[in-house]
Amino acid sequence: MSQNQATLNVDLGDRSYPIYIAQNLLQQTEIYRRHISSRQVLIVSNETVAPLYLDRVQQALGGYQVETVVLPDGEKYKNLQILNSIFDSLLGHRFDRGCTLLALGGGVVGDMTGFAAACYQRGVIFVQLPTTLLSQVDSSVGGKTGVNHPLGKNMIGAFHQPQCVLIDIDTLDTLPDRELSAGLAEVIKYGLINDPGFFGWLEQNMDALLARDAGALVYAIERSCADKSAIVAADEKEAGLRALLNLGHTFGHAIETGMGYGVWLHGEGVGAGMCMAANLSERLGWLERSDLERIQALVARAGLPTRPPAIPTADFLQLMAVDKKVLDGKLRLVLLKGIGKAVVAGDFPPAELRDMLGAYG
Repeated sequence: MSQNQATLNVDLGDRSYPIYIAQNLLQQTEIYRRHISSRQVLIVSNETVAPLYLDRVQQALGGYQVETVVLPDGEKYKNLQILNSIFDSLLGHRFDRGCTLLALGGGVVGDMTGFAAACYQRGVIFVQLPTTLLSQVDSSVGGKTGVNHPLGKNMIGAFHQPQCVLIDIDTLDTLPDRELSAGLAEVIKYGLINDPGFFGWLEQNMDALLARDAGALVYAIERSCADKSAIVAADEKEAGLRALLNLGHTFGHAIETGMGYGVWLHGEGVGAGMCMAANLSERLGWLERSDLERIQALVARAGLPTRPPAIPTADFLQLMAVDKKVLDGKLRLVLLKGIGKAVVAGDFPPAELRDMLGAYG
């Protein structure tokens, strides 16, 4: 394929699905017809994305019965109450179990639409049309869906794989700089987990990504999706290996919840969280000081915070205790033994974690 397009596959046996990455994808009628066999289609979007891209998706779906739901925009609306508006539309328009849901938006829209699809009549198909870098490289791939609870992020949800993922990089042209940086946190994460060559490429090409160079973006998105797809194929339901994808997330989710959903973007929490994980790893003697400095430098170059906001240590620990990585009351963290060498650790001294949090003041 040309430099500015790519296709790859998430290998899950009879639930495998393709990821298409290119420009001008949203209006490609032929791709929709390939993956939507039903007549009834519900497009779920939000107040920010719908005015920009809803029309072109609707035009590509001529011949289908198309209905739309436009959600309010923001992490604070990712809850059961707002989710119900999707069910209201499906039932109000008498959609049957052969219907298809399309998620047109960022991670919140994708997570909520996927969860609605997992629940409606015990499961209908859905298609991901991610419009933010973060959703393109992370949340649209792998089948994690769900909503937040006031006490914890993503604590209510289901595993439900999409029919396909259409990544139209033209949507990044309208993405605010802050949102682009948030997406780069997840891109950096893949280099840190198990792809040190990619981390080195990011050090060389961060300026091109921030300038929205199409070739650089397609390469970064494809490599990120390939790294995630390999992990998901090996461990779909997070029995082991997939937990590595949570690097920076236990810290990041605590920041998001503690500050109030939407105050810090998810990627901003992950950026700071990865630096915190690297900091703790260095304190434990697992990570070289020079690697910690490389990580902090790349996160900062991406326009992301490298340290958490001011949250008292006791409060931070309490927030971290409400996390899906807690098993049998024991907190597990994804830490680093090098760039590209992430490990799930539950055997670190709690005092080291408290000291690290306290050092941020």
